[in-house]
Amino acid sequence: MKWKPVGENVCCEACHPGNRLVKECGRSPKELCIPCEPRTYTVKPKEFRCARCTQCIVPQVQVEQCTATTDTKCGCMEGLICGDDRCSFCIDKCDRGQEPTKERSCRPCPDGTFNDKSHQMCKPWSIKCSKPYQNIVAKGTAFTDIKCANVSLSPVHRPNQPDHTEQAWPLVLSVVTSVVLISFCIIIIVIVGMKINQKRKKTKKTITKTQIIRTPTDDPATLIAIECSFHEAQQEQGSSTESLDSKDSSEQLIG
Repeated sequence: MKWKPVGENVCCEACHPGNRLVKECGRSPKELCIPCEPRTYTVKPKEFRCARCTQCIVPQVQVEQCTATTDTKCGCMEGLICGDDRCSFCIDKCDRGQEPTKERSCRPCPDGTFNDKSHQMCKPWSIKCSKPYQNIVAKGTAFTDIKCANVSLSPVHRPNQPDHTEQAWPLVLSVVTSVVLISFCIIIIVIVGMKINQKRKKTKKTITKTQIIRTPTDDPATLIAIECSFHEAQQEQGSSTESLDSKDSSEQLIG
């Protein structure tokens, strides 16, 4: 400790670390300061009372034990962080893309802001690239700021303009599929029609071949043929009669 003589007494200027002041002046330096009681501490050289050690209460956890010269050091359980410099209370730990609130909770970064660090306030997106020869190629997210690239290395894309190429792919695919299906159906119809036509032709040929017996007709050629046949039959009959008559005559002469 530090002390100085004042008349017949000595007066304390500073107690040893971990000691508190009993009285400022006395006959002996030993009477001026004494050590702090258990579970108490002091950080000032001339303090009449030692402070009580802090107790860590759940969700706090003890990081360092209390000594006569230092207070207990508390921390927080996993997923939480200290709410002030002394870690007198714990709050939710906000991740990237979030920011802490006054209610000691976390909320997502508002639209147009981002946070790429743990438990920090969200910041607005940049409105332009930092270099004059760069353009914005991607808008910011809750986790990142806008992305920039050199004009010569990357095409220019406006952050808020939708990509129509990706949206057109499903339409093109559906049109191609429809055309293929329609073409397939037409081919099937043509093949079936050709087979039906071939069957009809075969049926007509069969019917033509089976018409062998013809009905009587008034065709002149047919009538002439029939008449000729009739005359021939009569001539044959006449010849037979004449033969019989000549035979009878011969028999009569002989008799």
